[in-house]
Amino acid sequence: MTSFLVEPQPRERPLVGHVRVPGDKSIGHRALLFSLLSDTPVRVTGLGDGADNGRSAKAIVQLGARVERVDGAIVIHGAGLQALRAPTAPIDCGNSGTTIRLLTGLVAGQRFATTLFGDESLSKRPMRRVLEPLARMGAVVTGKGEGADVVPPLTIGPIAGRLRGLDYALPVASAQVKTALLLAALSAEGRTRLVEPGPGRDHSERLLRHMGAPLTVNGREVVLDPSGWDGHLAIDAIDVPGDPSSSAFLIAAAILAGCDNVTCADICVNPTRTGFLDVLAAMNALVEPQAERAGGGEPIADLVVTRGAGDALRATEIAGDLTVRAIDEIPILAAVAARARGTTIVRDAEELRVKESDRVATTAAMLRGFGIQVEERPDGLAIEGQPDGALKAAHVHAAGDHRIAMAAAVLALCADGQTRIDDADNVATSYPGFVAAMTRLGATIHVV
Repeated sequence: MTSFLVEPQPRERPLVGHVRVPGDKSIGHRALLFSLLSDTPVRVTGLGDGADNGRSAKAIVQLGARVERVDGAIVIHGAGLQALRAPTAPIDCGNSGTTIRLLTGLVAGQRFATTLFGDESLSKRPMRRVLEPLARMGAVVTGKGEGADVVPPLTIGPIAGRLRGLDYALPVASAQVKTALLLAALSAEGRTRLVEPGPGRDHSERLLRHMGAPLTVNGREVVLDPSGWDGHLAIDAIDVPGDPSSSAFLIAAAILAGCDNVTCADICVNPTRTGFLDVLAAMNALVEPQAERAGGGEPIADLVVTRGAGDALRATEIAGDLTVRAIDEIPILAAVAARARGTTIVRDAEELRVKESDRVATTAAMLRGFGIQVEERPDGLAIEGQPDGALKAAHVHAAGDHRIAMAAAVLALCADGQTRIDDADNVATSYPGFVAAMTRLGATIHVV
């Protein structure tokens, strides 16, 4: 079991540096899985080296892709939408919920069976949200358990005919469910219309349209209509921008520990992903996007934190659409809230209950370890900030959740002594270079 030992950051030694974070994990999954469906080779650059994206990379090989490394990039020779290969063994999705959910939709229309499984954590994550609408399309999916409690391993297919188009209102905004249904719709007969209740990530829509899919977006309505479409998907290259979720930990460290200037380069600033920046602004912590530009259908910018950004943090409320746009960053935003004046409220975050851990519970436990008063609520948290003085050095158990481990490492910079964070192995699933990046900025973290 990996543990982090984190030393407090002296105020006279502020963080400073220019770092490049891993490629955006969400876009990376889509770059890999969608390239499997391309009729032309796809050159993918900027892909992160985390274990989650690695699971998607191995999965596409089992389904018929050939992958080679060329000059620092990977080139994927896909099987094409109509020529996927039956895997000869079950596909291991590891800890990646994105991999298993997207693959479930991708193979739902095939005439062969595919079995998907994962690690202990993934094997506890409910799959009903994606399985129920796929069943309405005619997919055949079995899992462990029944009803709302169906969990991996999953076996998908085979089906004798074709899937049916679907008219469906998603009960919650979920880019994973939406993408799984769009991938299934590529092989379906008839139009599929999806309506989201709030703003969700639109990476799939951007990339599928770029590849030639018959997809239109009108507000929160997404329509994929294959009528008259030749089934051809193609793209030459995909450049994966930096992951905003990974950058959030470094940005928060600069805000909490103090900095001269910390820059995270080439970050995806798609509006569906920048809720955490809006929350930080509401907390009086300015993060400045610079050198904004477009790349591969996604907006990109350098995110810069300068001296004094965290000098007068104030509490705020995170709710509704803002919670959706900042859902992955709630643990690190909770760490920032721990140093803000007043009580920060997090609402509408029930989705956190079914992540790698119950992130409402594990975030609350992490904060309490540092002496922060926090109320755990069914859909979120109430965090009483402690802006003055050092926090209590903590002993945190991350419960195998990479975001809890990294959030605790950041907050530990404000403690009165060394903090120990246990069960941090899964940091490798999303940001294997996290400790190195923090060290480059001037923090002291020992891995034991």
